[in-house]
Amino acid sequence: MDSGDGCRLASAGGLASATQKPRQEPGAGAEAQAPGASAVGARRFLLCLYVVGFLDLFGVSMVVPLLSLHVKSLGASPTVAGIVGSSYGILQLFSSTLVGCWSDVVGRRSSLLVCILFSALGYLILGASTSVFLFALARVPVGIFKHTLSISRALLSDLVTEKERPLVIGQFNAASSVGFILGPMVGGYLTELDGGFYLTAFICFSVFILNAGLVWLFPWRDAKLTSTEIDLPAAKNSELREKTDCQVQEAAPHCRSRARGKPSRPPWVEVASALRDMKSLIFSEMWDIFVVRLLMAVAAMLYYSNFVLGLEERFGVRPRSAGYLISYGSALGALAGLALGPILRLYRHDGHAVLLHSSVLTCVLLLLHTATRTVAVAMLCSSLLAVSTAVGRTCITDLQLAAGGAQASGTVIGVGQSVTAVGRIVAPLLSGVAQEVSPCGPPGLGAALALVAIFIMSLNRRRYGDGGRDKLKNE
Repeated sequence: MDSGDGCRLASAGGLASATQKPRQEPGAGAEAQAPGASAVGARRFLLCLYVVGFLDLFGVSMVVPLLSLHVKSLGASPTVAGIVGSSYGILQLFSSTLVGCWSDVVGRRSSLLVCILFSALGYLILGASTSVFLFALARVPVGIFKHTLSISRALLSDLVTEKERPLVIGQFNAASSVGFILGPMVGGYLTELDGGFYLTAFICFSVFILNAGLVWLFPWRDAKLTSTEIDLPAAKNSELREKTDCQVQEAAPHCRSRARGKPSRPPWVEVASALRDMKSLIFSEMWDIFVVRLLMAVAAMLYYSNFVLGLEERFGVRPRSAGYLISYGSALGALAGLALGPILRLYRHDGHAVLLHSSVLTCVLLLLHTATRTVAVAMLCSSLLAVSTAVGRTCITDLQLAAGGAQASGTVIGVGQSVTAVGRIVAPLLSGVAQEVSPCGPPGLGAALALVAIFIMSLNRRRYGDGGRDKLKNE
């Protein structure tokens, strides 16, 4: 066993394997953890992560729907407001991969704390913004460091086995979605008060500070690599027990360099090296995954970017009713995350098949929404789209991690977020052009992009079949 593997949580079995009883060598009883205590600690750690995800989206969703109204109230022209609004996506495009790789190098705990604190700083400046300049300045730290959910997903990938990863990430997404359901309602109520936007931004800042405190107080010791001692030869057991001192908050490269007795390199050198290693993997083995992610992300964004306007123009649905429908869809998406476990068992944990079928369902629903003439069918399509897109997002993340390896999970998720950021930049432009043609243009174009994604997945189906994941990792 390579010395670096002692710090790879995914290959070690993760938190989910903590319920298994480690093989104890003579004299090791005082050092071994009781399996029951380990399982309880594992559940407690995962629960803490779910709370962080909930609070993150709860705070953000209070403020984000109000940004366009606030920047216009500061006197910004529509062009300036559009430029300021696009700055977040542009910053995310370049920072997602770097921050993800940085979290692989310095560790999840440090990177998560830094990202939460700098995001809190951005929302504090936003709460004090009385000019367009301060508003734009507030978006800079948020655009660079608002990767808390990505790092949390990478941490989940570190902690659980590959088989359990989609289920746990789905539950994390469900917890986050609940925050996204409640946040807009609270923010909408607060903004009607005198100085409501500034109060909402300050509450969002306070929520992020609370999140930082939770991360600082996390039971990190409950996430130690206790399960790495399972079924190991006695000669390696004592050596590996020393390596379990590399806890989750420690970076894998740092653990490996310490285990090998070499001085660790500066973080920026480790980041540059990791990005060079990932470049060949992404362009040679993972290109289809990221192309599919981009196409499906743009397809969904085309639909949702035109959702309220399309319902009003085609069916006369008022914006308030459309807002209720969006909240209803978010609730269904949260339930879909919780239902991912039974779905995966039904598919025998074939994530690629789940992604393919969810994409087919998304394509059919977009076509049906484009062609329908009744509001009832449109609402049915909206409900089912919330489920299919939620399932698809979780499965595409799992495929990325399976192909890229858990050791670089932060980098892999970061690249995926950069791909999504490209979609955020491209989708509004395509939506505007399609809207010029017809109110049905954006969802129709989204269906065409989803069809291309389905074609790509069908061509590469065999790569993800029996043993396909292992083959990808070994190439």
